[in-house]
Amino acid sequence: MEGIRERGRRIGEVSSRAAIWLAWSLWALSLALTILSLLLLELNLSHPNVHVFDFWFEDTLVATLFATAGVIVASRRPENLVGWLLCLFGLVAGMSHFSSQYAIYAAQVAHGSLPGGELLIVVAQFLWSPYQGLIILLALLFPDGLLPSVWWRWLARLTVIGMLVLTIAVTFSSIPYTGLGPIHNPIGVWGSGTSQIVECICFVFVLIAAAALLARLRHARGIERQQIKWFVYAGAVLGSGDFLKYVLSWTFDVWWAWWVGLVIQTVGLIGVPMAMGIAILRYRLYDIDIIINRTLVYGLLTITLALVYFGGVTATQALFRTIADQQELPQLVVVASTLVIAALFNPLRRRIQSFIDRSFYRSKYDAAKTLEGFSSKLRDETDLEALRGDLVGVVRETMQPAHVSLWLRPEPASKGEQAH
Repeated sequence: MEGIRERGRRIGEVSSRAAIWLAWSLWALSLALTILSLLLLELNLSHPNVHVFDFWFEDTLVATLFATAGVIVASRRPENLVGWLLCLFGLVAGMSHFSSQYAIYAAQVAHGSLPGGELLIVVAQFLWSPYQGLIILLALLFPDGLLPSVWWRWLARLTVIGMLVLTIAVTFSSIPYTGLGPIHNPIGVWGSGTSQIVECICFVFVLIAAAALLARLRHARGIERQQIKWFVYAGAVLGSGDFLKYVLSWTFDVWWAWWVGLVIQTVGLIGVPMAMGIAILRYRLYDIDIIINRTLVYGLLTITLALVYFGGVTATQALFRTIADQQELPQLVVVASTLVIAALFNPLRRRIQSFIDRSFYRSKYDAAKTLEGFSSKLRDETDLEALRGDLVGVVRETMQPAHVSLWLRPEPASKGEQAH
């Protein structure tokens, strides 16, 4: 019996070492591909009139950060598929980046003299679809690497089928989806109609990912709920940046939306793998409630102060233009507006904090108010029985336990009473 246990322990150690070795190998490959991609980018930038790969910055962050989070999770929790998906996601990003940079260099710098240039164009097109599909699989399997129920298997199968259809459509499309610019797909046979199909499938993918996370968050409890909050929060930041950068700026030609979206997108790309690693490894898990609260408060505060400042400056400028026929505002008006914003900061922050607590953290807000009322009453209460009832009521209202009772330790007897 002891021999069987010892053999099982050794097999487990070998499997664990193999998992760690495989995870670090995937990480090293992703990092090596990223370094080679950046070297090719530098070579491409040294030649004028050479197209710059559109997604080089995003692929660099994804290949390094997601692979790093994946190797940490996979080496510590090898049974969790999310860690391996993160490693694979980083590897696909590294391969996509390298193939795109090589294809640009071979086509526009070497002018077709390098081997494999056209092949890597096809590879770059092909990898675009798995890149999108892995996002959906991460959303379906997070945080424990398992599907919540049997019904979710159909959703996973739909994702795989959609990814296969998307792969075929993109691989044989003449429209470049990988940021290659003027470089055309050598096996592209489908025209502009394919673009609409691809956009529809991608939109369905986004809906599936969002619905999966929200459905899982709604039914989750305890630790799992906190884990999903981390992922949803970081994903919302990344989605906001993508919306500003790719939708608002391109659709409505808003120049500032691209730069703001780039900053928010960068924060999201850094935050998503960090959030997933924190959630799975359960490091400071419950800090997410504080982060969400502070984000809501200071986000609304920033928007409000910006509207007040620019609204006040615009109105004052229009007033000066009408009355004094002056195009530029006096420096005193700008200084006064800044002082007004500084004076409004703390009062607005307190009001917004109270509004957020009442709207989204009602139970905690009510508990804090109840404790505050009990503290003020405690200073004036002299009846012990009334105080006991109030204390039990406060505990029942704030903590909501299944059962509550209060025991008061009797006062110890004096030495004289003990002698009798």
